[in-house]
Amino acid sequence: MNVLFQGNVLLGLLAALFWGGGDFSGGMGVKHAGGTLGAALRVLLLSHSASFCVLLLIAALRGDPFPHGAPLAWGLVAGVTGGLSLACFYIALARGSMGASAAVSGLLAAAIPAVVSGFSEGFPGTGHLLGFLIAGVAIWLIAAAPTGVLEAPAQSTMGLAIVAGAGFGLYFVALKMAGSAGVIWPMANARMGSISTCALLLLWVSSRPRMAEQARARLNRAAVLWTLSTAALDTSGNLLFLSATRAGRLDVAAVLASLYPASTILLAAWVLKERCSRRQGFGMDIAAVAVVLISF
Repeated sequence: MNVLFQGNVLLGLLAALFWGGGDFSGGMGVKHAGGTLGAALRVLLLSHSASFCVLLLIAALRGDPFPHGAPLAWGLVAGVTGGLSLACFYIALARGSMGASAAVSGLLAAAIPAVVSGFSEGFPGTGHLLGFLIAGVAIWLIAAAPTGVLEAPAQSTMGLAIVAGAGFGLYFVALKMAGSAGVIWPMANARMGSISTCALLLLWVSSRPRMAEQARARLNRAAVLWTLSTAALDTSGNLLFLSATRAGRLDVAAVLASLYPASTILLAAWVLKERCSRRQGFGMDIAAVAVVLISF
């Protein structure tokens, strides 16, 4: 059997594909909703609420038992860290220096699960380790500024990017731990945590007079359609990632899934006619090398 079709590898790559599409749809939804922090939080709330309802329906039809104990707690932790991380990430992007913010958060999101996996599942092997390092370079090249010049962000903005990346990494780990209870309920529990977190953040933003401008949003028809598309793509990516962690090592699933910016850029080139830079194209090329190394 071709090594590229090992379950863990294939599922991780599919998660990256769907997550990248979800990020693109989410960005379009936020743009149509006004491009503010309030718009981002409303898009997240609508997207996660829609996916939560679908997940509940699937769990009921399948007759899956509701998890208890550690799997339930890990699912909620995943939701809270995911919601907070997305909020920090959106704020960092809104402040500018998008390339640096995306690159730093992407690297941390891949590195933290890799380290945790090394301690819990043992040394991944020389080939895998080399693949992880090359994948890290690919993530940096793909997610960083297309010009290759990273603007020096403010200290507070870089702090938000670091918090977001660390949160994404912890989200990956928490989903892995919650996955012992299956696939559907851990994802539904994560949505409970993220919905609660985003709702509280939106209330906090709306209650602060200084942030009144950032709290404004308009969920028109286009924003809602893009948001529902985000719900379908992002939830599919999460379910695929959960399946990948159940099929093999966490570090393999997390590093491959962290290549999701590539599909976001390709979608932007196709839908918005944005040009992919040579730097980003080279990053995608060496990402393919990383995938081959990780697959063995």
